[in-house]
Amino acid sequence: MQNRVYNFSAGPAILPEDVLKEAQENLFALPGVGMSILEISHRSKTFDNIINEAKADLISLLNLNNDYDVLFLQGGASLQFSMVPLNIMPPKNKADYILTGSWSKKAQKEAKRVGTVNVAASTESENFNRIPKQEELKLDPDASYVHFTSNNTIFGTEWQKEPEVGKVPLVCDASSNILSKKINVNKYGLIYAGAQKNMGPAGVTLVIIRKDLLERSSDSLHTMLNYKTHSDGNSLYNTPSVFGIYIIGLVAKWLIKNGGLDAMHRINKEKADLLYKCIDESNGFFKGHAQKDSRSIMNITFRLSSEELEKKLVAEATAAGFDGVKGHRSVGGLRASIYNAFPKKGVEALVQFMKEFQKKNG
Repeated sequence: MQNRVYNFSAGPAILPEDVLKEAQENLFALPGVGMSILEISHRSKTFDNIINEAKADLISLLNLNNDYDVLFLQGGASLQFSMVPLNIMPPKNKADYILTGSWSKKAQKEAKRVGTVNVAASTESENFNRIPKQEELKLDPDASYVHFTSNNTIFGTEWQKEPEVGKVPLVCDASSNILSKKINVNKYGLIYAGAQKNMGPAGVTLVIIRKDLLERSSDSLHTMLNYKTHSDGNSLYNTPSVFGIYIIGLVAKWLIKNGGLDAMHRINKEKADLLYKCIDESNGFFKGHAQKDSRSIMNITFRLSSEELEKKLVAEATAAGFDGVKGHRSVGGLRASIYNAFPKKGVEALVQFMKEFQKKNG
């Protein structure tokens, strides 16, 4: 970590050092190509190999079968708030949304422009401090799909397992915990995720879609908003985020090299346990926001007894080389985002800093 601070930002977030170094080494000219990745044509054989390898490695990591297609799109997860209902809400034009934070509310807002939205469950009255229980879900068996957000960066909650929705396609915004653990993709109709948490730089959005759902995409949709356009063109209908896809490919290889998603989840759990242990054993000095059975292992959110004390911690943490521990502007407090690439020694260092801060200010 020489000359690098510990980056606890919620996104764009930390990338693996090995990936950054390889990209840096080959930035001026890709081996055997004589051009930078920033310069090559997206129609070139070189980029064909890059995008197809990235796709194949993601398919391997996620254990996808031939029923699914992998797309690399643009516009962030926020564009998917619109693309999902535009493409797969027809013909019934109604869908269920489970509200567990700001991003699921934003997704619901866009879906309401397309059709009827049923709020299947919401924990907003509890300041989104937990995930709804299965028995709380009021699902419509005739809905076109059920939408949920698997991890909530702002409030620090995470689904421990997917909601059970019967035969209705399950749609997930997995932006902040994609590739952090294995999931049973066969339970899903569609998964989307912005790259800038666990996969790569901002500018690429991964969409995994069950191929039969592509038939719902109407030819009357605007071309760039139609999933079939991108599936038919291997995500190359227009110029994609060439550099971003290149980095995703490097990150996928880094994950494979380091044991895959099961190994990654074990490490992520160890890191999160260290921080939660510090919070739980502070005798109330640090107060976790999320209920224990809903805690995220990606985003640890907590508070102190006053905003003044929180500001002091943020200032001292920044000076000590811990960046990005201030909570989201909409809720305040403190937050440590410890995505896949965040080193365990950085979590250990933050825990030590927090204990010393408590001694001085408790």
